[in-house]
Amino acid sequence: MQKHSLAGKVALVTGGAKRIGAAIVQALHADGATVVVHYHTSQAEALALQEMLNQQRAQSCFLVRGELLAIAQHAQIMADVLAQTGRLDILVNNASRFYPTPLGEMTEQQWDELVGINLKVPLFLAQAAQPELSARKGCIINLVDVHGLRPLLMHPVYCAAKAGLAMLTQSLARELGPAVRVNGIAPGAILWPEQGMSATAQAALLDKTALRRPGEVEDIARMAVFLAKDADYITGQVFPVDGGRMVDH
Repeated sequence: MQKHSLAGKVALVTGGAKRIGAAIVQALHADGATVVVHYHTSQAEALALQEMLNQQRAQSCFLVRGELLAIAQHAQIMADVLAQTGRLDILVNNASRFYPTPLGEMTEQQWDELVGINLKVPLFLAQAAQPELSARKGCIINLVDVHGLRPLLMHPVYCAAKAGLAMLTQSLARELGPAVRVNGIAPGAILWPEQGMSATAQAALLDKTALRRPGEVEDIARMAVFLAKDADYITGQVFPVDGGRMVDH
């Protein structure tokens, strides 16, 4: 039996203007939540998403802009969320960056950026949101990656950052319980990288996936709704949504 909808709840989704983030925003909204779309440079996509959702239900989608790597901005981001909605129940740490860092070529700047957005930001944003989430008995959903659990060639920094996020999910569950639940989703082959991936590389990855096909953004979005709405006794877990990538060769 499914529980009640998310009506009356407010969700903040970082990097929520496009790709998986936008799918999560739309799924939470469809289940009744008021959504706050965080964006940094994707203003056009954020405005279009806001217009579409507010046409469906007036005053149900708000925007907040900020550079998440500037940790000092997190307090203002939280203040902007609360000024527009009055509460926060669900924090989805979706914002991410992904690119190869081959040994012999990686730079310290790449380390700072990849570890920053994929690990440091979710921790400090959770800290900024903690008082409100604790008061609302809310939840945090972290977007991890199957490659935080199983390495991807030529991506050691990204993989290490996402592996850290998997452990951070467990650690925050201990730190923030019993008031706040913290779980993670580890997508597999859902969307190919924005910078592209060769057909050969795509085929090789799918060959290591038990279902032998890519998933859809809606697969991730449905898991996010489940964790937000129907998982009252689940915390500290990271759920692969990967078509069997973790169990195949």
